[in-house]
Amino acid sequence: MNDAETMVLPRLGPAGASVEDPWGEGRGAVPGRPPAVAPAWRVAAWLVPALMMAAISVARAGGPGPRVEEAAAWRAATSSWRDILYAGDAAVAPYHLLIRAWAALFGTSEPALRVPSVLAMTAAAALVAATATRMFGPGTGLLAGAIFALLPTSARYAQQAQPYALALLAAVLATALLLPALDRPTPRRLAVYAGSVVALGLCHVVALLLLVGHGWIVFAFRRGVAARWLAAVAAGVLPAAVLLWTARRPANWIGSVAHPNLRALAELPGQLFGLTALGAVLLGLALFSLPLRYSAAVYSAWAAVPPLALLLTAQATPIWEPRYLLFTLPAWATLGAVALARLGGGRAIRLGARTDG
Repeated sequence: MNDAETMVLPRLGPAGASVEDPWGEGRGAVPGRPPAVAPAWRVAAWLVPALMMAAISVARAGGPGPRVEEAAAWRAATSSWRDILYAGDAAVAPYHLLIRAWAALFGTSEPALRVPSVLAMTAAAALVAATATRMFGPGTGLLAGAIFALLPTSARYAQQAQPYALALLAAVLATALLLPALDRPTPRRLAVYAGSVVALGLCHVVALLLLVGHGWIVFAFRRGVAARWLAAVAAGVLPAAVLLWTARRPANWIGSVAHPNLRALAELPGQLFGLTALGAVLLGLALFSLPLRYSAAVYSAWAAVPPLALLLTAQATPIWEPRYLLFTLPAWATLGAVALARLGGGRAIRLGARTDG
């Protein structure tokens, strides 16, 4: 089978669950069609996380003053267009151009320059929930969006003038567009997906490691679409490749980086999730939501494959930096939500969301 939807495993879930659906997540659904859900629940599934993320972000986005990590953005906001183009920081030049344009319209105060990150993370929370709703149902979607919004790291980067929030939003958008493109690979859908890859690479070049996870999904489940997907990816990464090729100072492509060591790897959960204990809990939940079905496998590949790719790349060149993996947070949050839903955390929401009959 080239385009498998599931992995054939023993029955693990409740009675009535099939071999192809070991957790019984698809019971009551018509094959090929998501369960009927009241429109109000579908709206609430993404609107509530978006409002949560916006409230948390705005609460502290106004202070204190510029952080050390934001120094480059503050310089870009007050620099000339020529200085930004010739600065040599190719990987972040598009973000600095955006900040320069934003500052021309809204000023250079700390809250003003942080608004793009606030908007990006708010939109990401809504899209995380909407995509999870499409894949798993509104209960899991609401949980995924809420977990993402409540992660300390989400709030931290929503309140900083750095490109990582925008890169995260681009990663969520690219994954959300990948799924329909694989289900029905029309030229229009593949072109839109390629456009999201362009945005991903221009937000931050290291975020293109997401494509390794996408590739795993394509070759594991949709091999018949592989050639067309590769063509879309090639077109999508071209602008970022040209940008890096023309950079004047290659050492500044991606900022300060390092080789990973055991201590750095041990500190990764705390740095990625905000708290080490929270990271351990979320990783444990993610393990519980093993990729027994295509939908969970998509998020498992998104969460786990890019860090492994970055780790392998860092063996050859000093490119290791935990914040570069921020774009995997939505996947970890969704896997945690899937695990909680399997444990019963989303059952009441799912039952309430379904329409009668």
